[in-house]
Amino acid sequence: MEPDELGRLLVERALLEGDFVLRSGKRSSWYLDKYRFETDPELLRALGTRIAAAVREHEPEANRLAGPALGAVALAAAAAMASGLPFMIVRGEAKEYGTAKRIEGPFEPGELVCLVEDVVTTGGALAEAVLALRGEGLVVRNAVAVVDREEGGSDTLARVGVRLRPLFRASELLDLRKVAANRHG
Repeated sequence: MEPDELGRLLVERALLEGDFVLRSGKRSSWYLDKYRFETDPELLRALGTRIAAAVREHEPEANRLAGPALGAVALAAAAAMASGLPFMIVRGEAKEYGTAKRIEGPFEPGELVCLVEDVVTTGGALAEAVLALRGEGLVVRNAVAVVDREEGGSDTLARVGVRLRPLFRASELLDLRKVAANRHG
């Protein structure tokens, strides 16, 4: 699927308008519902393929992918299938039972990991995932996200030495929404 078509489908199927409170606490007149694109097989397959290509381009030596729970797990799994790279899940906090791990999935300290994320707003949650991975001795330099809302996430990640590589920027999707509205209006 071509990038323009994928962007149009994201807008059509997952971009909602209204009054939303984001994880950061900020209010927004639009919301990209990640569950609408992560549960749609056509979009998930296309996103996995695009994420895998972005990882090959920006972090070609990566040993593994990592996705924060819960939002990025389906994306990391789809990208793992498309790339052949194994993936790990980064929990918000270590579970208190079983293996009591915060990072799920096998790995070796020193391995290069590329983070996968759905939507980045301020980047705080993703920066926490970076620190958790580094705390286990893993190397993290790049994060591939489906969408950068362009609200400071790139700067937050830069402060922890990680480069954000979005498939789409919010401004691009909002422009596509305007084009679609003009076509249908």
